[in-house]
Amino acid sequence: MHDVEQRLAELGITLPALTPPRGNFALYVRNGKTIHLSGKGAPLREPGYPVPKVGAEVSVAEAQQYAREVAIYLLAVMKEALGGFDRLGQLVKVFGMVNATPDFTEHTEVINGASDLFVAVLGDKGIHARSAVGVGSLPRGFAVEIEVIVEQI
Repeated sequence: MHDVEQRLAELGITLPALTPPRGNFALYVRNGKTIHLSGKGAPLREPGYPVPKVGAEVSVAEAQQYAREVAIYLLAVMKEALGGFDRLGQLVKVFGMVNATPDFTEHTEVINGASDLFVAVLGDKGIHARSAVGVGSLPRGFAVEIEVIVEQI
């Protein structure tokens, strides 16, 4: 989809190179025309680094930026999985997890960082169903982890 590539350029976004998964799983799995993208988290933390929580050491604005960064990476996975954006039917579902303090309640605002980017880049095909939940921890100290389901045409 030329419009998607053009929109990425207009927004100054360069899709990153994909990195292999750290474990016995795939970046994505196709089931018919439905493609499930594995969860991706941000920011990367070195082992032993203190794990800050959204709602304490990490602000909503910082966490939104992390969600946006994850969405950019997931767009790169989506492009590979589809064989190009011209084969995107619809972004179906976004499931966002926020590593937050127990009293934090702004999970939806955090995951808006990803949702807003998907719509800005994909237009109507980026409008999706969504869940945003708070969790007590995430792998490797991520502040945010997001997984996506897309439909191919």
